[in-house]
Amino acid sequence: MLNASSLYAAIDLGSNSFHMLVVRESAGSIQTLARIKRKVRLAAGLDRYNRLSQEAMQRGWQCLRLFSERLQDIPQTQTRVVATATLRLTTNADEFLAQAQQILGLPIQVISGEEEARLIYQGVAHTTGGPEQRLVVDIGGGSTELATGTAAQATQLLSLPMGCVTWLGRYFSDRTLTAENFARAEQAAGDMIRPVAAQLRARGWQVCVGASGTVQALQEIMVAAGMDEHITLDKLCALKEHAIVCHKLEELEIDGLTLERALVFPSGLSILLAIFQELGIQSMTLAGGALREGLVYGMLHLPVEQDIRQRTLLNLQRRYLLDGEQGQRVSTLANNFLHQLVQDWPLDHRCCELLHSAGFLHEIGLAIDFRNAPQHAAYLIRNSDLPGFTPAQKKLLAILVLNQSGALDLQSLNQQNAVPVLPAQRLCRLLRLAIIFASRRRDDTLPDSIFRADGDTLHIQLPAGWLAAHPLCAEALEQESRWQGYAHWPLVIEEATP
Repeated sequence: MLNASSLYAAIDLGSNSFHMLVVRESAGSIQTLARIKRKVRLAAGLDRYNRLSQEAMQRGWQCLRLFSERLQDIPQTQTRVVATATLRLTTNADEFLAQAQQILGLPIQVISGEEEARLIYQGVAHTTGGPEQRLVVDIGGGSTELATGTAAQATQLLSLPMGCVTWLGRYFSDRTLTAENFARAEQAAGDMIRPVAAQLRARGWQVCVGASGTVQALQEIMVAAGMDEHITLDKLCALKEHAIVCHKLEELEIDGLTLERALVFPSGLSILLAIFQELGIQSMTLAGGALREGLVYGMLHLPVEQDIRQRTLLNLQRRYLLDGEQGQRVSTLANNFLHQLVQDWPLDHRCCELLHSAGFLHEIGLAIDFRNAPQHAAYLIRNSDLPGFTPAQKKLLAILVLNQSGALDLQSLNQQNAVPVLPAQRLCRLLRLAIIFASRRRDDTLPDSIFRADGDTLHIQLPAGWLAAHPLCAEALEQESRWQGYAHWPLVIEEATP
């Protein structure tokens, strides 16, 4: 039976949906137990005087009755309930909140836009990898939050009164998807962003992450289309043109777009287009968490480590009893090979980090069984929560450990969308070789090897006499040369002249 004191819950009364996150704290990390979401569309119930309709309030109260059952098992001191844009705006919020608090038996805090942005940023900082300067964008139902910061420290917090539900009512109320409707929606969003664009750009950022349902929908669409995970202005414009061709909201069909998200997708898309254009954003990826994660981590008072990915790797090491020394050995060796090839095979910092992670986790399948360990490893990585890694990065990690030995599954490598195909293939080649060279699990048996490449042909030079002195490893390298040759990846292994 779960210890009740280890349970935490965060509830977000949003303008479009109400969400509840239930987690269990364990050894400085969190394990998600439940995510419950109901499409309440509270903002759609506002009239011209910003009064909330009885119908909208009833939808909200009915949702909270569902949530209240689960809350009975969680200490009140370990539960936070916040309300955002619509309940900030409505003139009869007290009526809704009085009944809502009675249903939940808990206080509800109506947070400011700036506090919402702060919590979103904290949720991103705890769940999204990279210590770089970042810009965080969250398009909600009634407001859009923008935050800049470095690692855990937010430097600027902004909230703008525009959201996918309110923009749906203002610019797509007739349910037609025309160039004119999009233009009006984008213009209005641009007018909101323009006054703060200069101060945001002055802070600067190296990466941009989106933490909203609109960005989640875009990720699902791009995966369905076989695209990489990076959202760009060109991709957004192409989706807008596709929506205009569909003409009617009810007829909007895009592979990967669920019916649940389709209603507010065009309005969210128009806001995101304006944000990209006004801020000059080059690309955006999906954040690992947002407001609810920020609430939970705030209750737990867990420090935000500089490297979220490293925290995730160490948690997996403890959970699956991985040999950390061997994982580090393989990881270090693979990255050493990569650095030797920096001129021949230029791969970016992101590739180095993914190679490091794959090397560290390559033996995770042994936690299930030695037989089919690579397949077990791929399953565990693919189906585990990995804070700091995007869905596409997690998929690539699973594919790399699946292909760590034996026959190569080239189709899986070619279908991943975290990095281009050629870098993915090269990461796979280096990981396999590092595992072979480190097979004795000792540092003093590792050769001083020299790696160079001529196009796709990889040359490895070993010390004179090393192959004869290590016949088992020599046999493994000979077999590996054949495996890579079958994939049309020439591998040449030679020894230095005595």
